[in-house]
Amino acid sequence: MEERVLKSTIRVVQMEELSTTEQELVKSAIAATDHSYAVYSHFRVGAAVLLKNRETIIGCNQENISYPAGICAERAAIYAAGAKYPDVPVKMIAIAARNVKGDLQEEPISPCGICRQVMVEVETRFHCPIHTILYGTKEIYVIEGIQTLMPLSFTAF
Repeated sequence: MEERVLKSTIRVVQMEELSTTEQELVKSAIAATDHSYAVYSHFRVGAAVLLKNRETIIGCNQENISYPAGICAERAAIYAAGAKYPDVPVKMIAIAARNVKGDLQEEPISPCGICRQVMVEVETRFHCPIHTILYGTKEIYVIEGIQTLMPLSFTAF
């Protein structure tokens, strides 16, 4: 039998330690939470992606009474970016959330498995890791590439 250890490195930072570009992207993700349609969970998530062409696209979660018909903020932003700029890689994504009280989450939230898989596909397609910023009011996680969150991901390439 062989045992393999998978390690992930996540930087934990404060807002002022982020670059100006990163801070602006986080602010866009926070603002996107205001557009969320979360009438069932009351958990509002916003995402902002920065593309290689310097365009920023936002997305937010959209719920539906038929739960599988909803979409997460991360996929909303990534798919909107792909629709508008189909051949432009995603360089960076910031994700923020508001809890059921409407307050920003203290601890960062991470993408669900479906969103992680979508991010893997985007990284693989463009051969470009997505710099990921998970915002929380107490601390912020900075991750270099989705493989850090999903090391044994499924790829066709």
